[in-house]
Amino acid sequence: MHTINLKSTPIMTEKIKTLQIIHLAICAGTIIAYYIVGDLSLETLNIPTINSTSIIYLAIPVLAFVLSSILFKAQLKQIDPKLKLEDKLPVYQAASIMRWAVLEGATFLILFVTPEFILFGIFILVYLVFLRPTEERIINDLSDR
Repeated sequence: MHTINLKSTPIMTEKIKTLQIIHLAICAGTIIAYYIVGDLSLETLNIPTINSTSIIYLAIPVLAFVLSSILFKAQLKQIDPKLKLEDKLPVYQAASIMRWAVLEGATFLILFVTPEFILFGIFILVYLVFLRPTEERIINDLSDR
């Protein structure tokens, strides 16, 4: 395991802020779409009846979660461990954006294709919000790379 200098530099802080702005834009856009298009009410937030024809739509959030995690980790594995943390950030940024895009795509797929499963889209959206990049999270994700 390689040790990482935990001291933040101005360049790293700037790159993290950029990544946070991208994340905020993705989350805000998706939340606004859900607010406008989703017609959210207590009735729409009920768990829908799941039968043999709708089971495939239940797989959307699960597949999005699994696929986004696999793609994210695969991208991070490509990072040369000898690089400084600041030099690892561009790959981390690309991996994060790819992860968020998969999750965002799943939320929009649910919103427009199967709006009766909107609750599952909201779960994905909440997970996406919790993936907000912080210096601590980035260092954690890159510490064993």
